[in-house]
Amino acid sequence: MTNIKPMQVVENMVQAGTDKAKMQFKDMVVRGALSGALLGFGTTLAFTAEMQTKLGIIGALLFPAAFVIIILLGLELVTGNFAFIPLAVLDGKATVKEMLNNWLWVIVGHLIGGSIYASLFVISITNFGASTDHIIARKIIDVAENKTLGYQALGLAGFIVIIVKAVLCNWMVSLGAVMAMVSKSTSGKIIAMWLPILIFFAQGFEHAVVNMFVIPAGMLLGADVGFNDWWIWNQVPVLIGNVVGGFIFTGCALYMTYHKEPKKALRFSKTKNNNPVGEAEGF
Repeated sequence: MTNIKPMQVVENMVQAGTDKAKMQFKDMVVRGALSGALLGFGTTLAFTAEMQTKLGIIGALLFPAAFVIIILLGLELVTGNFAFIPLAVLDGKATVKEMLNNWLWVIVGHLIGGSIYASLFVISITNFGASTDHIIARKIIDVAENKTLGYQALGLAGFIVIIVKAVLCNWMVSLGAVMAMVSKSTSGKIIAMWLPILIFFAQGFEHAVVNMFVIPAGMLLGADVGFNDWWIWNQVPVLIGNVVGGFIFTGCALYMTYHKEPKKALRFSKTKNNNPVGEAEGF
């Protein structure tokens, strides 16, 4: 049997959260940067497939390849950490300070990796600025503007919509990280984690790390998006929604139903009359 029971999966989630909270600064940044770049690769792959086939679902089917690489290599993805590290805190195996420290430096890594890939990709599709009519360039510009100015045009309603779409996104993305734990075989892990990521991407929900690539790339290509537009009307609310989706709907929900308190063993001691008296003892 290669499948792992849900109770053990939750214990593995707690342990993963503990390990991530204790990770060295260098590893958080480097692994976060690699993940940011890889999700950029996955995004451009999906856009390319969509433009070639005129079917968005084809791009969604291919996008999880980048997520699979990230998980199998043990890299850092803050959207998964939003689900795992709070469980370590709840279990008393990590502190809130350690959790926030991980989130901060992994996000910094994502920004570095996403920006590097955005710069290199823009050079590649524009022939170093010689051409601006590439079909993928137009797609990235449209996406960047829709993810910022599109919400801004709706005002408060747009702000609510973007948070809700971010919640829905990381409900699935963090579940994808969990599903990688339900099998002992590599093929089982790949199939299991592929499904939630496909669900998220196909429906256009908001993923903070993907946006750390696609919006800067759009800005480099000439999208009518400023720095404030990016952060106020996308990045900050998406991060908030991703935290809620990962922590509440994946981490806490699974922890509440599958996490069990340590059992109590019965230790016997003798009274003055040599009568055994049971004492509960944790193990």
